[in-house]
Amino acid sequence: MHKTTLEQWSLLESVVELGSFARTADAMYRSQSSVSYNLAQLQERLGVTLLTLEGRRAVLTPAGRLLLDQAKPLLAAFHALESRAADLHNGARGSIDLIVDTVFPRQRLFAILREFQQRHPATQVRLTEVLESDPQAIAASKDADVLVLTRREESVGRGEWLMNVDFVAVAHHEHPLHQLASAEVDEALSRYPQIRIAGREREQAARESRTSEQWTFSTADAAIEAVMYQVGYGWLPQERIQAQLAAGTLKALPLAHGARRATPLHLIVKEALSPPDEQVATLLALFKANREA
Repeated sequence: MHKTTLEQWSLLESVVELGSFARTADAMYRSQSSVSYNLAQLQERLGVTLLTLEGRRAVLTPAGRLLLDQAKPLLAAFHALESRAADLHNGARGSIDLIVDTVFPRQRLFAILREFQQRHPATQVRLTEVLESDPQAIAASKDADVLVLTRREESVGRGEWLMNVDFVAVAHHEHPLHQLASAEVDEALSRYPQIRIAGREREQAARESRTSEQWTFSTADAAIEAVMYQVGYGWLPQERIQAQLAAGTLKALPLAHGARRATPLHLIVKEALSPPDEQVATLLALFKANREA
């Protein structure tokens, strides 16, 4: 058994904030004698003097300040626990399973999750980033509440267009392609590896007359690093490489045709969640509000 209780530490915190036992008793709906007894018990069991009187005001001793500072995170965590329990009792959902295509702009994604957490702190978001062509992504989509994928996935739930992700043809600024005249770049592509994100550009690739060697990477981040290290050139999500483009580390290739491509993303909600509950509705609204850069 612990020597002290959360109630005693909470009373100590209140006495310090309010400055007196009487005010704490009124605020906590306790008798003044009950407050005094609990704090006396706290100090006795610890063997440390926590409070001293300065005039009529109760203030912490140095040891009291040190110990209360350590106790405050525990008190805050316990208050959060009780608040979360109350939210769950009132019908708030405990979690949302969210699946997002790996090309979705990270900056927007984390802004959405931050705003959602502030509005619904009692609801966890379990995020999975996927490549839509991966069989595991197809399996995981069956259990997800909300999805952001290229295909509408009507078999999972109701889908609507959310946004287009722009891809731009780029190479490292020191890559040999940037040493050529603009008119020569299109024909020279076949001499260098093309970096691709797995599952991307399947239709465009089938129509390509260029036959450059293709290196496939399983994430957008890996593909970006491969181009950064001059493994090859590639069409990369523009919003994910803004910093590299601005710094001049990566440069757009001056292609005559197809220098830019767009991939649509759809926002999908599980059919069983129609109409969506408050937490899911908030997440859907945040995605829609952040569809524009």
